[in-house]
Amino acid sequence: MARILFKDVEAIATFDPEERELHGAWLLVEGNRIIALGEGSPPPGPFDEVIDGRDRVMIPGMVNTHHHLYQTLFRAVPGAQDKKLFDWLLHLYERWRLIDEDAVHVSAAVGCMELLLSGCTTTTDHLYLFPRGRQNLIDITIDAAREVGIRFHPTRGSMSLSREEGGLPPPDVVQTEEEILTDSERLIRERHDPSFGAMVRIALAPCSPFSVTPKLMRDTAALAREHGVLLHTHLAETLDEERYCLDRFRMRPVEYLEEVGWLAPDVWLAHLVHVSREDIVRLAKAGVGMAHCPSSNMLLGSGIAPVPEMLSAGVKVGLAVDGAASNDTSNMIREARQAMLLSRVRYGAEAMSARTALRLATAGGAQVLHREGELGSLEPGKCADLALFDLSALAFAGAADPVAALVHCGAQYADLVMVNGEVRVRGGELVDARLYRYVPRQRALAARLVP
Repeated sequence: MARILFKDVEAIATFDPEERELHGAWLLVEGNRIIALGEGSPPPGPFDEVIDGRDRVMIPGMVNTHHHLYQTLFRAVPGAQDKKLFDWLLHLYERWRLIDEDAVHVSAAVGCMELLLSGCTTTTDHLYLFPRGRQNLIDITIDAAREVGIRFHPTRGSMSLSREEGGLPPPDVVQTEEEILTDSERLIRERHDPSFGAMVRIALAPCSPFSVTPKLMRDTAALAREHGVLLHTHLAETLDEERYCLDRFRMRPVEYLEEVGWLAPDVWLAHLVHVSREDIVRLAKAGVGMAHCPSSNMLLGSGIAPVPEMLSAGVKVGLAVDGAASNDTSNMIREARQAMLLSRVRYGAEAMSARTALRLATAGGAQVLHREGELGSLEPGKCADLALFDLSALAFAGAADPVAALVHCGAQYADLVMVNGEVRVRGGELVDARLYRYVPRQRALAARLVP
């Protein structure tokens, strides 16, 4: 097993339970695990590689808890740039219905590349759209993520309720409930890895209250619990969704979630913008996790999620970039800054510190995905997933607090990223330069899909 030493690191923010921050520090990786870390002189060699950490801040690899990788093909689409969610979806469904296997592979690779470069080492994906005849799209995203080298939590999304049956999506992108459940079980059987340090884990993810039936919500939950995998969906994102739930189910979104058996610790939810204090207490008591998507919520005008209230109540909160078409970038360190700033807009300057934002992006995300024993902090025995940021750049000149500077001074890209003990980004560039071939392919695909 390779032994890699990081030495003379200006600051290591561990985000361990003691919130330790080490200065003039070192960290030792052996194979795919962190073996030791500390301040001052490192242990004696031999080492297969020694990496100089001068002028660098090290944090745990960030964990992205909600994304739609195929949407990296649909950034800044005319006609969708200034719409709220339901109108945005109706406009883009007409373009999304044209995606094929090549589009899914290329867009997933591009999204994962962008995340890696921003210091993200684990990402989820919520692929819920399966145009007619396109069956094994989740497998394609798994293959793309493996090629890029990122740790991956794909969720088998689903839509079964077309606009003809009172839902929102067109009929040619939905599937029957039998198709959905059969493929969900296949993916768990063939692709899910429950072992420590797994690079791929499957979750099941009906899309939203306005695109699946209550029966599919219940059946999906039963299947997930039979196999011990997590559940995920969008919830309480907009007031339009709340009105839809009141009109169709005679209850608000969190009440509906409880009605279909989803108010449980094996569930995490994207957005949770429009929730009451009573909703927050219910979510916390049930152990439900949250994927906070600040940029997406701002771009679509959906509102500001009450994250400080969620954290105070004990809700597990992670950070997420959301689909690139509702954010237009897949950058986790930028998202941490957005999370801090947005909470302060609503709750005041003391509402969220830079370190809290970084904790959401690291340890918080690991907790939401039930991987806090493996990921999200820099501790001996944990997976060697980490990111270093270079503070010698112009943007950080004069910064007194190196850890807070990542958020306050607007870090954009990591200098080095390690996933599972493998260096994937070095000098701010992907180590596997062949991956950059996907950029012109993505541009060509996007031009065809959005002429």
